[in-house]
Amino acid sequence: MHRFFYFAAVLFFYILSYPILYFLAKNPEKHYNSIVWFRKWISVTSLYLVGIRIKVHYEEPVDWSQNYIICPNHTSILDITALTYLCPKPFSFIGKIELMDNPVTRIFFRTIDIPVKRESKISSFKAYKRATELLQQGKNVVIFPEGKIDDGYPPILHPFKAGAFKMAVENNIPILPVVIHNAWKIMFDDGSTYGSRSGVIEITVLKPIQTDPKLHDNDKSFEQEVYEKMNKAWTEYNNRK
Repeated sequence: MHRFFYFAAVLFFYILSYPILYFLAKNPEKHYNSIVWFRKWISVTSLYLVGIRIKVHYEEPVDWSQNYIICPNHTSILDITALTYLCPKPFSFIGKIELMDNPVTRIFFRTIDIPVKRESKISSFKAYKRATELLQQGKNVVIFPEGKIDDGYPPILHPFKAGAFKMAVENNIPILPVVIHNAWKIMFDDGSTYGSRSGVIEITVLKPIQTDPKLHDNDKSFEQEVYEKMNKAWTEYNNRK
């Protein structure tokens, strides 16, 4: 029932916003910031309505005047809302192309977000190119480096894919690691197996990691450094709980 209430809330606020979103979507480049705002309003308001809150811990204050490639772990569809809550600066998600079929997320992936068919090299290249363009415009890009929500329960932090780190090195953009600790306990994946409940999603935002040729002789070493820092924060939290 809680899961049903959550999706009903998302749909309600989306329908309420749709006439304005439809107008804004006609010129997404011009109205990029406004579409981002509506995405945040719909997702966060829906979350709060069903008794889910978000608590963010920072390893150090984040300079949001700089743009980042934001790399969070991924265990729940609530991760998307958590990131819209967290990030005060306009950003785009890279997400699976199936989100184009979702009645709510479709309009965002046709305008501000970046769909990708991961098994297609052409689609991956187009997504990579679009993300690079946005970074060069001073916007943030969110990439889930694990690539997907794994079927395993309880979840672990899986090895990362190289795309985010290659992009960071080529564009000299820092990675902002984000560890979403317990969204999976509130709603694992889409909630179809274990349902959902109210609660507090706890997030740790780690110190940004700048690309450094002296330390990162290749993309793989950079990827490994980010993975180790995120896995340490993930493990320490779960050991405490």
